[in-house]
Amino acid sequence: MVADERKVAMVFGGSGFVGRYMVKRLAQRGYVVRVGVRDPDRATFLKPMGNLGQIVPMAASVRDETSVAALVAGAEVVINCVGILYETGSQTFQALHAEAPGRIGRAAAAAGVRHVVHVSAIGADAASPSVYARTKAEGEAALRAAFPAAVVLRPSIVFGPEDNFFNQFAALARVLPALPMFGGGTTRFQPVYVGDVADAAMACLDRAETAGKTFELGGPKVYTFREILEFILRTTGRKRFLVSIPYSVGAVQARLFELLPKPLLTRDQLLLLQRDNVVSPGALTLADLGITPKAVEAIVPTYLARFRRGGPRAPAA
Repeated sequence: MVADERKVAMVFGGSGFVGRYMVKRLAQRGYVVRVGVRDPDRATFLKPMGNLGQIVPMAASVRDETSVAALVAGAEVVINCVGILYETGSQTFQALHAEAPGRIGRAAAAAGVRHVVHVSAIGADAASPSVYARTKAEGEAALRAAFPAAVVLRPSIVFGPEDNFFNQFAALARVLPALPMFGGGTTRFQPVYVGDVADAAMACLDRAETAGKTFELGGPKVYTFREILEFILRTTGRKRFLVSIPYSVGAVQARLFELLPKPLLTRDQLLLLQRDNVVSPGALTLADLGITPKAVEAIVPTYLARFRRGGPRAPAA
């Protein structure tokens, strides 16, 4: 498909796990895709997803009003995929989750953008004890105040070849004799495939009735944390103890992990683990967008094969 230069999309955080799938689908639809990232040189891997010159990584700071306005100018579609799991320096929950969406919404409104899609998270709640969840809710509210027609997507845990969930626990199982289950492993999750999240965003561009709506995105099955760990161990052919750790003990461990450049666990993440991460009763879902979600069992084993005992070609347990 030859890109129509009059049709521009802007993706903030487009080199991230979810963002790259948004970029690919927009390119397939013929958009010239601007990709807002902190370091454009590290986003050049996106260019082969489109035709020559169709995907353009650009230096962006969602913390700067002028930068955001310049990148949004002339765009028909704006998608915000910026998000962090832990804070480092100026990359704070307040700056990226709470303040940036409002800034993007104001710029989009001023530029006459047609569609704004914002990737938030299930669990976004202004009353949550977790700073992550509270700032996600603040960001949604700020965006809607500036751009009421924005669509908000709230996925549960997102899985796919580049994910930092199934891959991380499979990597830990390769080197540790036991895996931790905080709070007994009873927290429930509804993992959703990254491609389904991207397809949801594209469906929102096609359906006028989605304007101003919030969709909670989950896969076809709910799992406890224990069930997810057991699935990872079966898939990789490893036998490991699952050790229940009280949240109080986990908080002490998390305080130490937070000293690492890339912490495996933070106290704020422990607060998130104390609440189920599943689609709410009565919420709009993937089904309302005409999407049948893909199952964990159909996708995850294909990329966890590299963690299998005996190598990728070894049969799963």
